[in-house]
Amino acid sequence: MVTRYAKIVMCLCLAAFAGLVAFDNWPADYGSNYEFVRHVLSMDTIFPGSKLADRAILDPLLWRIAYGLIIAAEYATAGFFLVGSFRLWRDRRGTAEQFQRAKSCAIIAATLAFVLWFFGFMVVGGEWFAMWQSPTWNGQEGAFRFVIVILGVLIFLHQRDESPQ
Repeated sequence: MVTRYAKIVMCLCLAAFAGLVAFDNWPADYGSNYEFVRHVLSMDTIFPGSKLADRAILDPLLWRIAYGLIIAAEYATAGFFLVGSFRLWRDRRGTAEQFQRAKSCAIIAATLAFVLWFFGFMVVGGEWFAMWQSPTWNGQEGAFRFVIVILGVLIFLHQRDESPQ
């Protein structure tokens, strides 16, 4: 049972994290991370003369759409982790099969979080928009920390549990 409780707590912690990140982006402080998205997509702080600068997006509407998609993914991640936590709690005393089935929302949440912070921030932002070249607007280190924590929880969560005695 201790392992089951640990999985529930970890999922709740990730729900709180994703929810707080989303809330901080909207409605609490929309402007701060909008500036981040604007600078990354416009590529205005990468190395001068970088050949990659042709990829820049200079349309404010596209910046807002991209930021909105990020916020939506953060809220969806929080929601799936929260629902997943409740399902795990509901089936905490169930059979191994019941508890395994209860993991689906939490696994979806971790996958969505991985797509957001690895693919979105490290692949698209970091490599396509050359965020790694910006001394100011580089979120790769933070995104990497999120990805590692999420992957750790996903691996632990996915491990099969025995039925309680």
